[in-house]
Amino acid sequence: MNLNDVITSDNVDFTGIESPYFLIGLISAFENRFQAMADKSMKEISWKQFFAVICIGMCKEKPTLKELAEIMGSSHQNVKQILIKLEKKGFVRIVADEKDKRKQRIELTEYCENFCNKNDEVSISIMNKMFEGISQEQIQTTIATIIQIEGNIKGI
Repeated sequence: MNLNDVITSDNVDFTGIESPYFLIGLISAFENRFQAMADKSMKEISWKQFFAVICIGMCKEKPTLKELAEIMGSSHQNVKQILIKLEKKGFVRIVADEKDKRKQRIELTEYCENFCNKNDEVSISIMNKMFEGISQEQIQTTIATIIQIEGNIKGI
């Protein structure tokens, strides 16, 4: 069942739902569907684990657990569990900070880099299919809207 089937479903009555509530529900349902699709595509690691890898790779310097949790928008405990699994699979190493030995930093391994390179074409193909028919303007508007909503959440 795809999202369009859910929206046009005879079993669900969307009339009377205010747009903000509908949007939050749509985002939640999308995240679930995307995660299921990505989990099937990745095979070796889960979407949440791959998202952690992406976030680590975006950092200018090796992040701490606290920094990574903030970037991912997740709890310290959840990110720690993800990292433990990634470390067991050989995707990351947790190393002492060179300046402050009390801090631990997370680094990607060569194994992880090889995995990412090997799966790059699949990721590009999936992204192209997902965003087919969607203009850059629509994408930028969606990004700006979600950033504003997230800023509002931080103020609550």
